Amino acid sequence: MKSLLRSKKLPSVVLSLVLISIMTGAVVYSPTLYQWFCAATGYGGAVSVKRSLETQQASPGVGPAITVRFDTNVSPGLDWEFSPEQRSVETHVGLPTTVFFHAKNLSKETVVARATYNVTPDAAGYYFTKVQCFCFTEEKLAPGESARMPVVFYVDPEMLTDGDAQSVRTITLSYSFFPQATGVAAADARPLKAGSDKQIENLKTAKDADFDPPEVRRY
Repeated sequence: MKSLLRSKKLPSVVLSLVLISIMTGAVVYSPTLYQWFCAATGYGGAVSVKRSLETQQASPGVGPAITVRFDTNVSPGLDWEFSPEQRSVETHVGLPTTVFFHAKNLSKETVVARATYNVTPDAAGYYFTKVQCFCFTEEKLAPGESARMPVVFYVDPEMLTDGDAQSVRTITLSYSFFPQATGVAAADARPLKAGSDKQIENLKTAKDADFDPPEVRRY
């Protein structure tokens, strides 16, 4: 009887193993699926790299000096000022760096806007990542209100092993703010000033941050 039961269970076990193999193979070719798979199963461990925000330039893993330039743009129809506090910063590959941007609503009404960003050259963009950012979310400013927004970025040392990117020593981070359609309710948008002020306070006591590794960012 036991042998009969084991023989009935065998096809189910084999089928389960086949399905797991297919899933594992599929996620290898899809980083997005891979992240979902890891989150659901714990397979492969974490998909981020923790770095100290207190890292000094002489610490192990910190690479050569690099210049990061900042470019800011406001789309026509958005009555905002938007600029970096400094046009460029000298930092090092592998060294988490914090910079600040400033935005002000010049209009007489609450305005909702959304920012996008771009990193050039493209080859270096694979290795450039941020953990504090005001982009890709609806942000609002009241009439005449201004905000100081932090951005924490990190250039992964893996860039130094990439033949297309290893010689890059200047990177440009560009942001553009666009007005959102009138149908976007201001009540649903994040208060840019309050949200940014909270991030700044959190950064004062934060000792580390999680950054995506290149293999996750690449796709």
